[in-house]
Amino acid sequence: MSQHDLAKAVGLSAPAVAERLRKLEERGIIRYFTAVLDAKRLGWDITAFIFVNIAGSKFYGEFRKRVEEMPQAVECHSITGQGSHILKIRAENTAALEAILAEIQAWPGVQGTTTSIVLSTLKESGNTPLPQAGVDVGRDAFDEPIGSADLLHVPFRHHS
Repeated sequence: MSQHDLAKAVGLSAPAVAERLRKLEERGIIRYFTAVLDAKRLGWDITAFIFVNIAGSKFYGEFRKRVEEMPQAVECHSITGQGSHILKIRAENTAALEAILAEIQAWPGVQGTTTSIVLSTLKESGNTPLPQAGVDVGRDAFDEPIGSADLLHVPFRHHS
């Protein structure tokens, strides 16, 4: 949504919306803005989750570096349970996924992988839910508490 459309939706001027967005960025609440791309239309037909088991923390730095350099790895999380990390991978087809798996399995310290291929996606979002009203969500640059109401402090606009 453009800042102009957002301003119209909340009943503020575009400069006021821009200022509020800037403050949310400064406080680290908005980390970045992005476009949401359709992976399938870009040729990434396969989405897979790869559980990776790393032999120990001495391999973590190298693992992290390799994941950051792999464009097909769109997410990486350190986890409990099965494996030590889970990767969300996009691949053109099963042959490309097989090559990615072979590459990951050859990395130093990788003891094994388990892969789940996504058949369909019911919900996929980069959105983070807003906290409930009255919840303290941290502190600002001046060490003042930030409450959930501060995130979207926007006046209610009555329609007649």
